[in-house]
Amino acid sequence: MTRSDRVPDVPVVALFDPAVRRRIRDRAAEEFLGDTRSLLTTLGICAIGVLVGGRYYVATMPDVPTLLWPLYADSPMAIALAVLALVALLPTVGSGRSARETPTNRPLAYLQTLAFVWLVKYGLWPLVALNVHPERYLGTPDALVSYWGILITHLLFVALALLLPAVGRTTRGALGLALGLSLLGDVVDYGFGYHPPVQYDPGVVVPVASVVIGVAAVVLASRSFRRLEG
Repeated sequence: MTRSDRVPDVPVVALFDPAVRRRIRDRAAEEFLGDTRSLLTTLGICAIGVLVGGRYYVATMPDVPTLLWPLYADSPMAIALAVLALVALLPTVGSGRSARETPTNRPLAYLQTLAFVWLVKYGLWPLVALNVHPERYLGTPDALVSYWGILITHLLFVALALLLPAVGRTTRGALGLALGLSLLGDVVDYGFGYHPPVQYDPGVVVPVASVVIGVAAVVLASRSFRRLEG
């Protein structure tokens, strides 16, 4: 595949054109999800992310009730949802067809919407959480991992999320469920104290930012996904 077959060169101004952004997104989706090898590679990387993130949360987990683990382990859950959404593409891609030709249905639309919202929300959350008190992370011996590593890997969540609208759908019900679960997660995190581990009291800024990011993620999902017909 030549460079011109991958992502076309476009002026920066053209990126404000929704049609141009969709073409770039669709081309990127074909690159990372468009054949069995690339899709399995993406799934493998995501599976490693689930294991690494899950291990981190288990090691730092307070006495969280079992039923609340999915809401407590935010980042691993986001990647796990993405894995489930991507696994649904395997039969289509394995048959030689485009991932965008994957048959869709209401349960799959719900899954794709939840994966998108969780990836965006918890991909952006560290930008706030780690920068309210950056001195707690920067300048420490493990800053490369505990600050830069977390920021970079979580921003990749957002990059993965932006591929999903190229192959998925959403519904009004899926958007409503995503919003409700996002707000419920914030209540569990900051109302009951089961928030992701940070090296300071989250106070008011982090909870408010989490709610705002979650709402913004749902709005972005509504604008990015095509609606399921029927």
